[in-house]
Amino acid sequence: MSIHSVARTISRNLVELRRAGQVATGIAVAVSANSAFAQAPATGAPPAPIWAQLMPFVFMIGIFYVLIIRPQQKQRKAHQEFLSKLKRGDEVVTNSGILGRVEGLTDTVVTLEIADGVRVKVLRSMVSTSLQSATQTEASPAGGKA
Repeated sequence: MSIHSVARTISRNLVELRRAGQVATGIAVAVSANSAFAQAPATGAPPAPIWAQLMPFVFMIGIFYVLIIRPQQKQRKAHQEFLSKLKRGDEVVTNSGILGRVEGLTDTVVTLEIADGVRVKVLRSMVSTSLQSATQTEASPAGGKA
């Protein structure tokens, strides 16, 4: 059976189905006919071994680990270490941008004094960084202080 005769049969079936009001079924017939034209793989070459097929995925996972996962783990570890070393009198910045001095500490809550006599309690995990590291600026190589 040639391709032209199969295409003619499919189009004839679609016309009949359209008349019957079954367009969705006609589309399904057309899709199944398209898959009938798919050719079998060449029998001359054997398929690649499974380890060779999985190597690109292993390589991509390695790239993700090196570029994304590992730096995030290092950053999280440094932040946890910073939070564990907090003490009374440290000046810090919260995630929301509030600047304050640590007045009290518990395991989960930090009391910050943000103005004279104004104290705010925030979660310890919401303390982002110290004020000194937030306001540090690197000296530019071309125009440093004279």
